[in-house]
Amino acid sequence: MKRWDIRQLLLTVGAGVLIWLVLGTLCLMIGSGSEGIWPANPDVRRFRLEIVLMASLVGAALGSAGTVYQAILQNPLADPYLLGISSGASLAAYIWRFTALSAGILAGVSQQGFAFGGALLAVALVFALSGARGRIEPLTLLLVGVIVNAVNGSIYLLLNAINRDLPGSGGGLTFLVGGLQTNVEQSQIVAAAVCVGIGWIILMSISGQLNVAMLSEGEAMSLGVRIQRLRWIGLIVSSLVTAAAVAVSGPIGFVGLVCPHLARLIVGQDQRRLLPISTALGAGLLAIADAASRKLAGQNAVNTQLPVGVLTGLLGGPFFLLLLWQTRRRAAR
Repeated sequence: MKRWDIRQLLLTVGAGVLIWLVLGTLCLMIGSGSEGIWPANPDVRRFRLEIVLMASLVGAALGSAGTVYQAILQNPLADPYLLGISSGASLAAYIWRFTALSAGILAGVSQQGFAFGGALLAVALVFALSGARGRIEPLTLLLVGVIVNAVNGSIYLLLNAINRDLPGSGGGLTFLVGGLQTNVEQSQIVAAAVCVGIGWIILMSISGQLNVAMLSEGEAMSLGVRIQRLRWIGLIVSSLVTAAAVAVSGPIGFVGLVCPHLARLIVGQDQRRLLPISTALGAGLLAIADAASRKLAGQNAVNTQLPVGVLTGLLGGPFFLLLLWQTRRRAAR
């Protein structure tokens, strides 16, 4: 594996930023009304900019986390949503809003802290139930993740039915499929951005070792990589990044599944290039989904703004089935 210099790093990150800037600028030109390509109303421009930036933050977090999960688990089907991590973080972020908790002994814990705890609890449960004698079966992992998703969704619907007036609930559909929340406080968005930024820097610093994680444990050890330590760092930091993003959105699915595969078509398998490009594609994809949702809201046939998770699900669901079919075909050979 060739060593990287600072020039290659800056070029790759710069390419990712350029991709995001192009896609984000195009999304700023799309709205639900007839304001024109570039609206003259400054309030409309400000609203679009805020929502595009939030969508980009959440998409970037999911795109980067999905890349790391797929590398560490050596599974092209791995995704924060499918593993139950997103729904665990989202459920914990919702529980944080209960007055009894916020005014009690846990009053000092932020929403991001609750979401991180929910993500870790979900991933620990998934790995505990899908592991056997220290080994993890990929298909069993996905099945357990789907079950954890269903349980988390049921718990949310139960709590939401009992506490319909709880502020910021977002509705059952938003929780189940994910959607960008416009009623979150600025401090929560800043906290999420800081967590995602710090987490991304850590993931980028271990991206070279993630190439080795794709090898067998014996080969990784022979190259001097402490593979178990690397896996734990990757899993914990990816869960933190996912939790921070989900705290200001719902458990948006399939962004972390689709973007790494799209990035591989552009830059190949090298994780040092893959991580920045997948991050940029995640930011751009979710911004496009939000822009499409805003555009559809102005159509008479729809006449309402769909949660972005609906659109990413329509894209990612068939993509996941295609990947699953290809994986089963390879296993049968």
